[in-house]
Amino acid sequence: MPDTFLVTIIFIAICAIIGAFVKGRSKDRCLTDFDGNIVTIRMKDGKVIWGRMRVENTGLELVYDQPYKDDDHVETSYILYKGEYDGILALIRYEDTLTALEAGSRARDIEKTKNPAWCSRVARNIRNVFGTVRDSLMEIAGLLIGRARSTMPAGELLKGQDKHVTQLQEDALSTVGTAYEPVLERYIGKKVVVAVTVEGGKEEYSGILKEYTARFVEILDVECKNSDGNEQARRADLVILRNVGVIRHAGDREA
Repeated sequence: MPDTFLVTIIFIAICAIIGAFVKGRSKDRCLTDFDGNIVTIRMKDGKVIWGRMRVENTGLELVYDQPYKDDDHVETSYILYKGEYDGILALIRYEDTLTALEAGSRARDIEKTKNPAWCSRVARNIRNVFGTVRDSLMEIAGLLIGRARSTMPAGELLKGQDKHVTQLQEDALSTVGTAYEPVLERYIGKKVVVAVTVEGGKEEYSGILKEYTARFVEILDVECKNSDGNEQARRADLVILRNVGVIRHAGDREA
């Protein structure tokens, strides 16, 4: 019995370490590419927010360029928590809102995405390999946590901790599928067409595929209409929620 008890304690400690690792490393790669830039966020409910974006692993904040006075208070930023990401339609970084330094960095980023150096390609391949291994380990961890809840003696020790165990299991499984998607991988740096489902129809955007994760897809150098209905197009980069935006077509070969 003591040996079994010790094994159970070790198991719980390992699960806690895994959970802490996942939470500490869970910044979305697509979002971090826009970190520090002025970003406009279109929400599914039609709400539009803009400001200079700060990205954390638990959410993001848009800092206004000047205070906004509401009826009885003053606001200087808008915070969107990670659990609210499913309400996002798209994040838009307009080229004409960037400083000269930021615009230069963006231009270099587009060129590197289209024509990556050999070392960048090797680094991405290595990351994909390790990411695939990580996803497999996290899937196994999630299954073990679920198993522990229904077995003895781990199940007894985990009684009353359902909320924490469930959260740990969700954190473990949430990373599955983020590492490598062969269909999308072959179009990194190439033009693609993203079909976005919006209320009342569909919008399509053509741009260069920069990155994808389980939750978002990032495309660069898009001709984008203003969300306020203005017909004049502006050059922009988009991060689109994948449950509303799907890469549906390959674009022209000359990106």
